[in-house]
Amino acid sequence: MSLAPRLDLRQSQSLVMTPQLQQAIKLLALSNLEIEAFIAEELEKNPLIEAGASEEGDGPDLSVPDDGGGEDGPIDSVTGLDGAADDAPLDVDYSAETFHHDSPSDMPGAGLDGSLGMAGAGSGGIDGGGDIQETLTESASLTDHLMAQAGAVLSGGDLLIAGHIVDALDEAGYLTVPLPDIADRLGAPRALVEQVLGVVQGFDPTGIGARDLAECLALQAREADRYDPAMAALIGHLDLLARGDLPKLRRICGVDDEDLGDMIRELRAYDPKPGLRFAPSDMQAVTPDVYVARTGKGWAIELNNATLPRLIVNRSYYTELSGAAQDPASKAWLSESLQSANWLMKALDQRARTIVKVATEIVKQQEAFFLRGVEHLRPLTLRTVADAIGMHESTVSRVTSNKYLSCDRGLYELKYFFTSAIQSSEGGEAASASAVKSHIAKLIGEEQADAILSDDSLVDLLRARGFDIARRTVAKYREALGLGSSVQRRRQKLLAR
Repeated sequence: MSLAPRLDLRQSQSLVMTPQLQQAIKLLALSNLEIEAFIAEELEKNPLIEAGASEEGDGPDLSVPDDGGGEDGPIDSVTGLDGAADDAPLDVDYSAETFHHDSPSDMPGAGLDGSLGMAGAGSGGIDGGGDIQETLTESASLTDHLMAQAGAVLSGGDLLIAGHIVDALDEAGYLTVPLPDIADRLGAPRALVEQVLGVVQGFDPTGIGARDLAECLALQAREADRYDPAMAALIGHLDLLARGDLPKLRRICGVDDEDLGDMIRELRAYDPKPGLRFAPSDMQAVTPDVYVARTGKGWAIELNNATLPRLIVNRSYYTELSGAAQDPASKAWLSESLQSANWLMKALDQRARTIVKVATEIVKQQEAFFLRGVEHLRPLTLRTVADAIGMHESTVSRVTSNKYLSCDRGLYELKYFFTSAIQSSEGGEAASASAVKSHIAKLIGEEQADAILSDDSLVDLLRARGFDIARRTVAKYREALGLGSSVQRRRQKLLAR
């Protein structure tokens, strides 16, 4: 064996994830609104990509390069999704580190651009017309609202104390700092701090500045001129009310059943967290990525093109720049920009095809849900859809992440249609866990106050409907629905009566 250094030439094969492939995989997991932000960044970086104007009467749509046999015009723009046959969905199996390339999908029924006429339609109770910014108004915070009232009735040291009290309120409007701590911090007499707190508790909304729930309700009862000895006794024993011990409450309050019922109804009308009406709302309208509509020939599936700008590649600008460029670096940059623009068009095209392909299979698998409701939702897994459309499970997972489907029944996340299976007690087809939850909610919603269903009773009723389910599973699903136990529901029904 020679110990001298030498050069060897070896040939090997390896799979490399190119930057373009990484970008295309990233695009699959983005929603339409995220794609819009991504495209805005690309428009700033690449001068060859332009946002074209949408056609009159239609929402903006996504355009991709046409690799057909026609002559190239000055601007490369296509309104449909007629990509070349050699474009394949970008599919990655990370577990096997193998790339799967799938054939392009055929469009169900009509094409994506304008086939359903729902590009600007709202769904799920969301109005798609108009700019949402027009409905947003800047509201004053709880602190600003209270300090405006304090400035009108207090001054000097009292106003300073009121400011510290207001700063110590939590989001619900409760005082979270003990009064002695505030007095020590300011070096003020505790009696003065108590007096200023009484002024703050008289501000709007009523019940603000309370130190616990009982004081909050008492403040509102005084404002409504309903704080008599009986109401004071009721508010002082809220623990008995929570347990539903009405006989003991009647004895303590010294009232009959009718008066106690009126007092309980009065308490229910009060606001236990008055400060929340000034809390900032973080709710945002969800924009659907896919529309599904029933037609005379079946189901039509369409991307929401209203959130996707129309993109074009300006080849005439490329020709003009390439003719003026003299140095190799400029020519290389122009060539790279054109290649990046073309790849982005194809990646967006393939993303649209893949989303529609997955959504079409979901509608096919869950057709009973779209026709008859959640009780007919079938168990479905990512692998089932992946095998049906010839893609990998990881691709389906990316496509269904952070994307929403709008149909006649409302707005649903694509992940909603993938549920676990519950075996049938009769040996038939398994049922979806969501369908079982729907049956549980329906059974509990129909129960009477004198016939509350226990978890064991729910198990028997569900088995009679063909669901083989254990008691602990019923309890888990019931708790997931936010429904209390039989004891809690019986107490609620009793209080409601």
